Amino acid sequence: MPTGRVKWFSLEKGFGFIASDEGEDVYLAATSLPAGVTSVKPGTKLEFGVADGRRGPQALSIRVIDAPPSLVANSRASHDDLAAMIEDTIKILDKVSNGLRHSRYPTQVEAERLGKVLRGIASQLDNQ
Repeated sequence: MPTGRVKWFSLEKGFGFIASDEGEDVYLAATSLPAGVTSVKPGTKLEFGVADGRRGPQALSIRVIDAPPSLVANSRASHDDLAAMIEDTIKILDKVSNGLRHSRYPTQVEAERLGKVLRGIASQLDNQ
């Protein structure tokens, strides 16, 4: 299986890119991350399968080989940043709530993305 390192990843956007050891950029969808992994930091070494997707090569069956040490895990986001994240999440939840009132459930991708955002905020609140 090919290997590479995460170039960048955005939980908010739901995707990022891997710089494969073969030299090509590989699309990394948040939904392709292993179970229990909500985000990956730049520099994280991954092993993955590759399939041709709409955006070119896309990573599948991802396995984290080596994650760089986390300095962020030991600190909280600033009060202002956390407040902004919560306010943005309230807007997202309001949109989902309005859809549910009209018998429209969120799509699986929207639901997974919302779950990851909520878990990210919860981890910031739990990080003491």
